Amino acid sequence: MSSLQEIKIAVVGATGLVGQGFLTILHKKYIPADNVFAVASEKSQGATVPYGETTLSVHALSTFDFSQCSVALFSPGASVSSVFAPKAAAQGCWVVDNTSFFRMDPDVPLVVPEVNAHAIASAKKNIVANPNCSTIQMVMALKPIDDVSRLRTVIVSTYQSVSGAGRSGVAELQRQISGDLSVARFPRQIAYNVIPQIDVFMDDGQTKEEWKMVVETQKILRPDIAIVPTCVRVPVWRGHSESVAFELSDDVSLDELNNAIGSFPGVVLVRSLSEYVSAPDVEGRDEVFVCRLRQCGGRWYQMWVVADNLRKGAATNAIQIAEIIATDM
Repeated sequence: MSSLQEIKIAVVGATGLVGQGFLTILHKKYIPADNVFAVASEKSQGATVPYGETTLSVHALSTFDFSQCSVALFSPGASVSSVFAPKAAAQGCWVVDNTSFFRMDPDVPLVVPEVNAHAIASAKKNIVANPNCSTIQMVMALKPIDDVSRLRTVIVSTYQSVSGAGRSGVAELQRQISGDLSVARFPRQIAYNVIPQIDVFMDDGQTKEEWKMVVETQKILRPDIAIVPTCVRVPVWRGHSESVAFELSDDVSLDELNNAIGSFPGVVLVRSLSEYVSAPDVEGRDEVFVCRLRQCGGRWYQMWVVADNLRKGAATNAIQIAEIIATDM
């Protein structure tokens, strides 16, 4: 049995927003700098990235030897993970991949530790997938509800920040609010606008982000839950918000739901019906916040769910997975 403090860890995509999140959290967990390898593309080789009060030199992914590490945290983009995550796993290194590439692979568990940590044991490729940021915070709120009464239908509208699109998304919003309203990263102007498109459209009219929320939630929770999502990009720097309506199989009181959600690990419940949490309130926090929980008629209920998409929606969740893997070493 080991801990993160005792093993070598590679952070792949160390120059990106999620990679920086990995490094921030690892430092806060007192992982020695000598145990952490920053890895990125060849163009970043020799550069440095901050690690607490010190810096780490960046290693080139193309030549990095993963056999020296026990766990690698990947967030370099799906096409890169598709090539290098199996290579790392073949060298005896466990991979926790934050990209979309492996999420629906039947041999790769898709894990939110508070919800389905047991699934890690089913990994057949030494790879565990981190779900999409919008999926993570929603299933964190839905799991305690489903434990009280089986979910039948979930209708969700997301309000996703530009940091979900990486550094280029943040830069585009900054450029546009400074007066340059040209479009590059997003399909429409993002400043002073909301865009009901995240990722590409599919043949059935869903965007790929909406499809991810459906299939990922069903893989993590249960395949018979009907999920109806609309994913929207909003001009917010950081933090995703979701309006979630859900139908239950049984008559359940609000007190029962409040008690279940409020006692679930990693979730903070705001019980007052007139108080709420918004995106700036959760920046840098690892919890998922649930508020405005109310009954809408019959067995339908609604709630507002907010989380830092770069923390629990990405880096924190992956590191929690790595901690579980480490304890079994």
